[in-house]
Amino acid sequence: VGALTSNDFRFQMRVWFMKEVNTIDVNCATGSNITVYQREGQIYRITPRQNNDVNSDWMPDSHRLNFHWINGEDRLTDPMVKEGNNHRVATWQEALATTADKLTGIQGSEIAVIASARMTNEELLMVNRLVRHLDIGHIDTVPRNGENDNYLVAADRNPNTNGVKLVLGLDNPGSQLDAIKKGIKEGRIKALLSFQENLVDDAGFDGETLDKLDFFLTAYPLANPTADFADVVLPGGCWAEKSGTMINVAGRLQRLNKVVDGPGQTLEPWEIVRDIIQTTGGGNGIYSALDIFKQLTEEISEFSGLTWGRIGDLGLPLIETGITIPLLDREKERIAQGLIVG
Repeated sequence: VGALTSNDFRFQMRVWFMKEVNTIDVNCATGSNITVYQREGQIYRITPRQNNDVNSDWMPDSHRLNFHWINGEDRLTDPMVKEGNNHRVATWQEALATTADKLTGIQGSEIAVIASARMTNEELLMVNRLVRHLDIGHIDTVPRNGENDNYLVAADRNPNTNGVKLVLGLDNPGSQLDAIKKGIKEGRIKALLSFQENLVDDAGFDGETLDKLDFFLTAYPLANPTADFADVVLPGGCWAEKSGTMINVAGRLQRLNKVVDGPGQTLEPWEIVRDIIQTTGGGNGIYSALDIFKQLTEEISEFSGLTWGRIGDLGLPLIETGITIPLLDREKERIAQGLIVG
């Protein structure tokens, strides 16, 4: 009857004018199922979507409104390269050529990659391809931990840590960050490629450390302090601007679906990694995230036989993690007691 409405959305847009996209929440490892409402490239609201194996009919309030930054003024919209102490806008071709030129002569053992547990499995597979292509000696991701609210908010604030473990083979994500920092300070690591992470604010890197690098590339959706120290800055699409899959805290494989296009010259992160591989002499014939998923099914046994169609809107169990979602446990108890019918 409209008795309960959202102050944030009220009077913003008629519901029937908007396009609805079913996807998943990426603010923690639960991966609550959601519907995102957009019109003409602007997101107006997010609502929970029923999935009795993940979030029932609910989603965390703190996650419901965490989207306004997507249309904000801080978005990176164009590639940039550093000249002297300043950055200037560049074409993708120039930024990639600069990257290839700077990496020439640097051994793989002298390169580090920091990827993100906010990336999809498909993007992580492309990072794995890049690591193998350049024989890169150091790779890690940035952990994010907080309090478990004992309902839906997981202690792991990254949505795809299980994907990092499975696709990149990192048993303890975040454990190599200190070694990477030390390697940079001691001159053993000369180049750093960072994808979808703000290393200064979120990973404890500082300007003194980053300035020691011969080459530093960062790809990220927002302008941030890390970009100040980068030789090449690339605009990487955020969660709403890409498609792929993620594995939640309970080991469930779910689909992330593209809602809107990124601003300006933004590319999806898998496209950025693919183009770096191609510019540095590799080839892969990848034209979509679905192409990469098909390779996941061929290379990683847990994905064998799967298709995006089989995953569907509700996902499916992929791996055992031994972790359950407290809200669902509570609902099962109440159903057993006859307090909930359904």
